[in-house]
Amino acid sequence: MNEALGEFLGTMTLIVLGGGVVAACLLEKSKAQNAGWLVIATGWALAVMCGVYVAKAAGAPGYINPVGPVVGLINQKLAFDKAALFIAAELAGAFVGAVVVWLHYLPHWAVTSDPGAKLAVFATGPAIRDLPANVRSEIIATFVLVFVGTALDRAAPAVFGAPLGGALVWSIGLSLGATTGYALNPARDLGPRLAHAVLPIAGKGGSDWGYAWVPIIGPLVGGALGALVAKAVIV
Repeated sequence: MNEALGEFLGTMTLIVLGGGVVAACLLEKSKAQNAGWLVIATGWALAVMCGVYVAKAAGAPGYINPVGPVVGLINQKLAFDKAALFIAAELAGAFVGAVVVWLHYLPHWAVTSDPGAKLAVFATGPAIRDLPANVRSEIIATFVLVFVGTALDRAAPAVFGAPLGGALVWSIGLSLGATTGYALNPARDLGPRLAHAVLPIAGKGGSDWGYAWVPIIGPLVGGALGALVAKAVIV
């Protein structure tokens, strides 16, 4: 249970800081409004690093992403019941983190007229809505996350794991993230999307459940493929 709590807290931290930077850049009257993609990608990279450190400090592996437990199952390093517990904790942490972002920016929702900008604080969406292409983008980006992440884990001392993981997410965001918003993480999208659906956000519009399966299936498939290829070619 301590490990599950760590995954909950780490994922909550991820969303507070990651969703927070999107809110800062998109919501009206924010001092960082229109700061741009580079700021968002940087904020998410640092959010990953901080979330991993929080999770590990609380005694968890520091996955903060259901793809991690799935990779653990593929590599036979994690039992199914523990993987399921971690995934549930990550989803709950992502939901709570999104609620914190909503509370922090509470006055800004009513003055922001664009419902799409409000949804983007919580959930990813495609630049061009083409579901096969969108799934492919998420598969490729998450494949890179797992495959390169495995290489970094093998090549670098463990103490550098969180900063290097953040740097990898930063690189993915800058290079591959502009097509779909690079979910890379089913909990990161589903938990906040659920929060968007239930919170009393002024003028929020719909939660786009027709797209919600893309940032779930894409990362899971890409992560599984990345793990299998890494297992075959990385010593």
